[in-house]
Amino acid sequence: MKVTGEQLYKKLVEEHKIIGEKAVINFSLKNLTISVETKDTVGNLLQEWLKAWMRKENIDFEENTNSQSFPDFYLDKENKRRGLLEVKSFDWDRGPGFDLANFDSYCNSLLENSYRIDSDYLIFAYQMEGSEITIKNVWLKKIWQLSCPSGTYPIKVQEKKQVIYNLRPGTWYSERTNYKPFISKEEFLSALNETRYLYPQTRHGNGHWLKNVLKNYEAHTGVSMAVK
Repeated sequence: MKVTGEQLYKKLVEEHKIIGEKAVINFSLKNLTISVETKDTVGNLLQEWLKAWMRKENIDFEENTNSQSFPDFYLDKENKRRGLLEVKSFDWDRGPGFDLANFDSYCNSLLENSYRIDSDYLIFAYQMEGSEITIKNVWLKKIWQLSCPSGTYPIKVQEKKQVIYNLRPGTWYSERTNYKPFISKEEFLSALNETRYLYPQTRHGNGHWLKNVLKNYEAHTGVSMAVK
């Protein structure tokens, strides 16, 4: 059964009613079973569970053979420019601390694979007490709905010693945040372009980056975006 990201989300949340469900993490070896109380493995386990659940529900998908590269899953096996699904998770009590993408790699990828901007992010928020985790919420978002401005750059990034490493999410689900998510992919691309101009390592090579990304996007999708 072929599904879109939106259909997958509705099946998981509305039909399967995953929000509020609990799980226990155990590890067994040589007739000894222990309760796992560290959070290091939760993200990987949730992704493995999702994979098993999709198989159980007869959902068509293909897992990326390279676990270190984007995306985690292809929901359209015939056209790998559509149905790209990335899975993220975070501790509800601490807030989203995951990376959206590597800054340089993402910017470079958009020059040839600009359709990537339309990928879906399936995000699990969990709370952990002992070895028991509770699914507090689940979202399906686009990258611009997770990203936001910051006080340093037009887009929120992880920066160490004046070097930008990753694009970071805001708290898209909070009304109290000072920085709201971008409202469109055009606004997101504009902020990304402005950040590239302000960042010394990409300023001189920025040139026609945005123009080339927009041209590539139209070539892949047939859709023209107007970005200032």
